[in-house]
Order: sequence, then structure tokens, then C-alpha cells
Amino acid sequence: MSHEENVTVSKLVHDARSPLNRISMNAEMIKLVLENDMPKEKGLQALDKIIKACQECSQTLQTISQEFGDK
Repeated sequence: MSHEENVTVSKLVHDARSPLNRISMNAEMIKLVLENDMPKEKGLQALDKIIKACQECSQTLQTISQEFGDK
């Protein structure tokens, strides 16, 4: 793999980690909401953020597949 490809892969992996971190953080928020009788709206907001982050991660994985799937 060339240096440019390594840089691209590293950037794409970083781009995938960001939404995964948001998913984890928002899952923790939902857990707190459920454990502590916090407002339901906070849990729903966290779920919306998880869904969005999953979509972003899916897009990044699609990009990786398109750029490196043929090699």
C-alpha cells in the first residue's frame, strides 16, 4: 500500500471512530435516563444522535469499500 493510501485509510478510520464515540456517549446518556428517571426527551434526543452517527459511520465504511474494495 502506498503512503497516500495509508494516509487515506488512517483518515477514514478516524472518520469512522468519531461517530462510534458519539454512539457510545449517547448510549450512556440513555442508560442514565433509564436508571435515574430523567426526562424521556433526553433519551429520545440521544437515540436520534445514535441513529445519525450510525448513518455517518455507514457512509465512511461505504467510502472505504469503494476506494479499497477493488484492490
